[in-house]
Amino acid sequence: MVSLSAKPLTLEDFLQQPETQPASEFIKGEIIQKPMPQGKHSRLQLKLGSFINEMLEPSQLGMAFPELRCTFAGYAIVPDISVIAWDRIPVDEDGTIQNLIPFCPDWMIEILSPDQNPMKLVKKILIGLDHGCQMGWVVDPEERVVFAYPAGQQPTVHEDPQEVVPTPAFAQGIQLTIATLFGWMQVQAGESHKSNRG
Repeated sequence: MVSLSAKPLTLEDFLQQPETQPASEFIKGEIIQKPMPQGKHSRLQLKLGSFINEMLEPSQLGMAFPELRCTFAGYAIVPDISVIAWDRIPVDEDGTIQNLIPFCPDWMIEILSPDQNPMKLVKKILIGLDHGCQMGWVVDPEERVVFAYPAGQQPTVHEDPQEVVPTPAFAQGIQLTIATLFGWMQVQAGESHKSNRG
């Protein structure tokens, strides 16, 4: 993450500023721009968000959103994946989701990028846990490990390929192993590609 401003601002000041690409966050009076996603990060973000939605949406248990800005208690954060329990998803009068999410997501997932400080991600998750988040994950694609931060409990480390990573209570039906999660980074050559080589 790159610090763009050392001058303390208010959340209202921050929200009046133009959006950046990648997104910027507002944490403890500081504007911090997220790093540009690279290959492994981008792939995991797409597949993991889709997988969570496939597991939760049909039963109306929750919904996952990539790069969703959430504002609460003077913070504005943009987790790589925000998962909100179904009964907490704010909707407009026509039943569509609201644009403004004025609370911390129930499950925050951060994917570590190369050269990114993991403590920055842990700090953001701890802030979330202090403001209603049920679970935080830090996913490290290079080390193939997930650090899980359940609310009110000690964090746990998950790196055994067959281990199922813990999820928050509303998402208990999700059974995701380390092997499956990091297997999504693998690019398998199809038969047509192989036949063209010979």
